[in-house]
Amino acid sequence: MTAMLIAIGIVIVLVVWIVSIYNRLVKLRLRRENAFADIDVQLKQRHDLIPQLVNAVKGYMQHEEGVLTKITAARSRAINASGINDKIQAENELTRALGGLNVQVEAYPDLKANQNFMQLQGEISDIENKLAAVRRFFNSATRELNAAVQTFPNNLLAGPFGFKTQPMFDVGADREKLEQAPEIKF
Repeated sequence: MTAMLIAIGIVIVLVVWIVSIYNRLVKLRLRRENAFADIDVQLKQRHDLIPQLVNAVKGYMQHEEGVLTKITAARSRAINASGINDKIQAENELTRALGGLNVQVEAYPDLKANQNFMQLQGEISDIENKLAAVRRFFNSATRELNAAVQTFPNNLLAGPFGFKTQPMFDVGADREKLEQAPEIKF
């Protein structure tokens, strides 16, 4: 009888332990998804501003049609991306395309003096700053989830329950380019 009670107690402890690990992993996954929802709000605002910015620039940058085409195509891919990982990749591409626009704008002093363009640039800059903040929160949530998925004993249960490590929302290999000041040639 005592052995049976001990066995039942061990089973109950084991079940409670498994349930607690599973619930923690679910909470971390939901926190990551919620963090990406915050990013999605900022991305929507950025997507809405890009056509206005492109239209403001078109008249000035007739020779730079390739830059505007890249931005428009990247925006379209970003809007149509499905799933967090696809959106991350598409948004990184859009960020690179917008970076190319900023470098090209330096060659057009009349455009830099245009009030509408300056307002749009300010709004996009504000959104980019907000995006940086929510990306940090998203990456923090992703880091917590990844740590929980990879650490013992969670890793024993994570795989069978479908939890796996997730990518960060990072600029990746382009980080070095983004940290350098743009080179302007006359």
